[in-house]
Amino acid sequence: MQAIFPQTLPLLGKPGWDIAEKVAELTAGGVQFNVKNPGEIVSTGEVWDAVSTGALESSWYSIGFAEGVVPSAPLFTTFPFGPDIKEYAAWWYYGGGQEIWTEITEAQYNIKTIHCSTLVPEASGWFREEIKTVADLQGKKMRFFGLGASVMAKLGVEAQSMGLADTMSALNTGAIDSAELGFPYLDNLVGMYEHAKHYYFPGWHQQTSFLSLLINMDTWNDFTDQERAIIETACEAQVLRTMAEGEAVQLAPLAKMQEENDVQVHTWPDEILAAYESAWAEVAAEKSAQDADFKRAWESIEAFRADYAEWKEIGYLK
Repeated sequence: MQAIFPQTLPLLGKPGWDIAEKVAELTAGGVQFNVKNPGEIVSTGEVWDAVSTGALESSWYSIGFAEGVVPSAPLFTTFPFGPDIKEYAAWWYYGGGQEIWTEITEAQYNIKTIHCSTLVPEASGWFREEIKTVADLQGKKMRFFGLGASVMAKLGVEAQSMGLADTMSALNTGAIDSAELGFPYLDNLVGMYEHAKHYYFPGWHQQTSFLSLLINMDTWNDFTDQERAIIETACEAQVLRTMAEGEAVQLAPLAKMQEENDVQVHTWPDEILAAYESAWAEVAAEKSAQDADFKRAWESIEAFRADYAEWKEIGYLK
């Protein structure tokens, strides 16, 4: 199994090694994932194809990275103005999301996908200069992930996809002006405050994110029924544990960055947040027109959320 995030990154990479350890324990050593760090076997951009062909038996992965091959992929891992973890999990497990993804990918790409971890909302960006209006975004070069990058492009941002090491290097050299990367715990760990001081919330582009275990279907089919059940159940348990861990560890590093590193925390003005949401509506409509699977998935989750809205309104304290 090759991970797309290194073991040294809590909540992003480490859960790949954690699930390998748990599965080995539960199967008494019968199933052992030999987990490799990014790039040890193939490049991150080649992982999806490598699992598909069996060159890799499995991967610790975010399926949003498969967008270039499967345009609908981000809808199943994270998307702008998306649901929180409760609502997202409800759609995935009980609202048809998992079935749609299975139909899109298993037969055509020979890949089994098991959601196996979750991330808290991400910050929506580090900027060297304060952003007060939509016009202030014009011409900014910014590291951005997934469908949110298409939204930023609508607002005049030159959005670029790059990994952690490349992001830090590009900020250092001035090749980019700003970046979204993670949440306070991660951003503090990697020292984002060394490159920019204006830190923006909420994470409109990634309210929650699933990380997944990919397994080549031939490998998956070679497991016994009991082994498959253990892997799926272990992943379901890890979704819960990572959700809890992520929520528990954000405030201390956020306070540290503000108190010791002069980080200024901002909440987006209503005008800018509305511009993001309007641009996202355009992106979703365009991508639905371009890809039938995107349209199908988007209509499914939109219908589910419309139905869920009443329960969300009456069931929870405001």
